Amino acid sequence: MTPISTLFAVPCVSVIHPDPHELNRQLRELFIAREGEGQRYANPNPLVLRNNALFESNFDLFSWPEPCVQELKSYCWQHLQSIIAQLNRYDEITMARLRIHADCWYHVTRKGGYFTTHNHPMASWSGVYCVASGADVSEPADSGILSFPNPNTAASMFNDAGNSAMAPPYSFGAMNFKLKPGQLVLFPSWVLHEVKPYLGPRERITVAFNTWFSLAEK
Repeated sequence: MTPISTLFAVPCVSVIHPDPHELNRQLRELFIAREGEGQRYANPNPLVLRNNALFESNFDLFSWPEPCVQELKSYCWQHLQSIIAQLNRYDEITMARLRIHADCWYHVTRKGGYFTTHNHPMASWSGVYCVASGADVSEPADSGILSFPNPNTAASMFNDAGNSAMAPPYSFGAMNFKLKPGQLVLFPSWVLHEVKPYLGPRERITVAFNTWFSLAEK
């Protein structure tokens, strides 16, 4: 067979927490309680279009001292540091100098909630962790999916029998994630993405973060 190379690739990671149940229970209880305090923990300056069925917290979540929050932070940072080391070919000495800077927040989405297409300026890596999917067999298949439109905008300028059936990662369509409890997705912050309207009967709860990095002096 003729060898094929990938000229332009977008790294993405999807992992499932091995035992998320108790962690997610504690996070859900905390987040619902803080949401109930109204504007105290809400993002005061939302930028991305959404409606009143979606609550967005302020952006200091990973500074909260609660053990469940710090446990989630450690889990996310473990995987984030792993992919940074792999993709940048950093050795252990370099990784010891790596400093993570972050914004982090959570969403509680109820029936009808959505989050329109956006990316995350001034960050290099972003992530989403699913606390509660709210999934139900009665909801449509695309309810609440995390969708990444293909960033190669010129790729579909001409479709015919020679390219219309190409398999991922070479296809033209969006990459979609129907998040499960305990699932963590990591992706470059420049990649556009959205959350389709959520139509489930229970709360859909996710944690999101943006990160940027520096290296400490030797």
